[in-house]
Amino acid sequence: MGQEERTVRFDYDLQIEAYRFEGIMQKFPNHFHEYYVIGFIESGQRRLSCKNEEYVIGTGDIIFFNPLDNHACESIDNEKLDYRCLNIKPEIMRKVTKEITGQDYLPSFASPVACRSEKAQLLHNLHQMIMDEITDFEKEETFYFLIQQLIEEYSEAIEDTEPRAIKQEIENVCHYLEVHYAEHIALDDLAKIANMNKYSLLRSFTQIRGITPYRYLQTVRINEAKKRLEHGVKPLDAAIETGFVDQSHFSNFFMGFIGLTPGQYRDIFIQNEK
Repeated sequence: MGQEERTVRFDYDLQIEAYRFEGIMQKFPNHFHEYYVIGFIESGQRRLSCKNEEYVIGTGDIIFFNPLDNHACESIDNEKLDYRCLNIKPEIMRKVTKEITGQDYLPSFASPVACRSEKAQLLHNLHQMIMDEITDFEKEETFYFLIQQLIEEYSEAIEDTEPRAIKQEIENVCHYLEVHYAEHIALDDLAKIANMNKYSLLRSFTQIRGITPYRYLQTVRINEAKKRLEHGVKPLDAAIETGFVDQSHFSNFFMGFIGLTPGQYRDIFIQNEK
């Protein structure tokens, strides 16, 4: 296979994103998304880390990331990756789940990997419909059947085992980062909010969230920058408005997390408006 190809579509009927990466060698650092990611490997192998567990993923495997699940991956033996995924915002997942189950909740996928899943073909079919910009109701029908089957087979309730007091302190820190992401933030500030010393904060935050406070902050900033780019804001302005020190710093983080440059991501929505 030749040069890397990265294709993204936003489906306005389903209100979800579809990514297709072909011939990818890029290593993705530890990060998370605010939305669900449901993807599958068309070819290639990767070493995946998710919530501090290690996996080897390959052709035919389905990948699940719940919102805020931290994850990282890298190639094995420099093998190229062909990968497709759907990105589904929580409000869309909640709406569809309620229609399917009659219950108002967000499903939690128990494992990030379903090896050689039979559901991969249905996921592939839906993804290709989005890539082909199909507009008839077969696409929506396939979407509902897919989510129904994935929820029934791969999701389960997750017990809340973290100490309530410590978890609340970490939630307070997360909330602060989500509100003040555009400002200069010091570790001392976060430690005061959590009523912990700096080391205890770093240890507890990483244990509970599976990601460091700094990586959490940078991911929040990237997610906020995405929203601005979707509305046509220039990459430089998006960088400044979300707390990055310069456009280069912003571009490096954005490419590392999303797999596209800020300009490429912005162009998706400009083209769709046309």
